[in-house]
Amino acid sequence: MSQTQEYKLISWNVNGLRAVLKKEPSFTEIFETINADVFALQETKLQEGQVELDLPGYVQTWNYADRKGYSGTAVFSRETPLQVIRQIGCPVADDEGRVCALEFEKFWFVCVYTPNSKDQLARLDERLEWDQHYRDFLAELSKQKPVITCGDFNVAHNEIDLKNPSSNRQNAGFSDEERESFTKLLDAGFTDTFRYRHPDITGAYSWWSYRFNARKNNAGWRIDYFLVSDRIAEQVKSASILSEIYGSDHCPIELSIEL
Repeated sequence: MSQTQEYKLISWNVNGLRAVLKKEPSFTEIFETINADVFALQETKLQEGQVELDLPGYVQTWNYADRKGYSGTAVFSRETPLQVIRQIGCPVADDEGRVCALEFEKFWFVCVYTPNSKDQLARLDERLEWDQHYRDFLAELSKQKPVITCGDFNVAHNEIDLKNPSSNRQNAGFSDEERESFTKLLDAGFTDTFRYRHPDITGAYSWWSYRFNARKNNAGWRIDYFLVSDRIAEQVKSASILSEIYGSDHCPIELSIEL
């Protein structure tokens, strides 16, 4: 095995990549400034050929939803993946471009955009079915080599992870069922890196509604995560939320880990 390296990893739900490419600063400028080893996107909302990204030195891996302008994920990596998996065997959402799983020499890197449960929890059953398949998928990968998974998991795990827990109880993203499902994922052998490094910090959010000046008032939710296999948790150097970066209703999150 080669010597250890510190990896800088980024995850960002861009809520429509074409829109972020046109904003100031543009996605490309933000990407170059951050200078990550692996940069993962969720909710790209585009089809193949709709954007031409010039990212010298990076391999681009995309997964598009069958439905136009919907969902979608992408991973840009300095290292060429040994293999890529884009489906997890879940009938309810496997055609929605929700996963980019890349095998590298030392680890599996999995970008995910978890289905939203929708108003009145209309899609909760499908969401929980997805969660179970995703949990099993990660557990299988983790048998091969350590896993780093990131993305928009569409759940605030604990009350500390959103501004107004009492008024949001049983709303999409903070239902007992979704929170319990996320606990099961952690119990399957994964560590929430942000809470591992910052167990008690409050007011740390990665998503804000566009309504009610939510971002200005920091009335947000932490629903974007980097999780790692428990056996590499101690190798996490830092886990942070880049709330100073605009362009989406989510901000990017960052993980530095030595592998």
